Amino acid sequence: MNEQAQVLDALREKILTDPEVILEDQDLMKALIDANERSLGGNIVDLRGIAMERLESRLDRLEDTHRSVIAAAYENLAGTNLIHNAVLQILDPTDFASFLQLLGTDLRDALRVSRIRLVLESKDHENGLPGFEDVLTVVEPGVVDHYITAGRDTAIRPVTMRQVSPASEDVYGEAAAYIKSEALLKLNLGANRLPGLLVLGSEDPHQFRPSQGTDLLTFFGGVFERAMRRWLA
Repeated sequence: MNEQAQVLDALREKILTDPEVILEDQDLMKALIDANERSLGGNIVDLRGIAMERLESRLDRLEDTHRSVIAAAYENLAGTNLIHNAVLQILDPTDFASFLQLLGTDLRDALRVSRIRLVLESKDHENGLPGFEDVLTVVEPGVVDHYITAGRDTAIRPVTMRQVSPASEDVYGEAAAYIKSEALLKLNLGANRLPGLLVLGSEDPHQFRPSQGTDLLTFFGGVFERAMRRWLA
């Protein structure tokens, strides 16, 4: 009994000296409030306890929101850094052949996608560019818009993101079997030129979704089409 009394006295002295120890401990405060409610009996409504519960609930929601905002900020920063790195990649090549080779190697890795395809419309679509079949497809006029809209009468945006199942073999070739989502960046290649399309394909069905923001990819598409105009000139 003496030992227990000494422990209680030491605890009481600690609490009186530093009460914040209890006030900052959410679990301990909740246990004290619950004990107080039990001592009041079942027929007494403790308005203070109800208010505390509501405040606690609001605090939990606020903390969840705070974590979500922080996570979104980090995700946006990571996405920005990824796009900036990809932009630097497409500014490096000194000839068009190196630029095309980049699409299937370093640029693909920088964007963290499984496949990149450049689709160019041409009236002479029967003649492609030998040696670059893995990254370049030459098609007849009108194919770009038709592929973006999937043949539907809908508005065409600079960037379209969607899940695909199955993916188009005309675009991805044998890789179509494992492509589950894609981002389509329509390219304006300048006056009196037919449009192009940069296709980013991913094995992850959730990497590109219609609900995602398109600002970063719109910026990247703008840089890419300007680089293309330089080579086409």
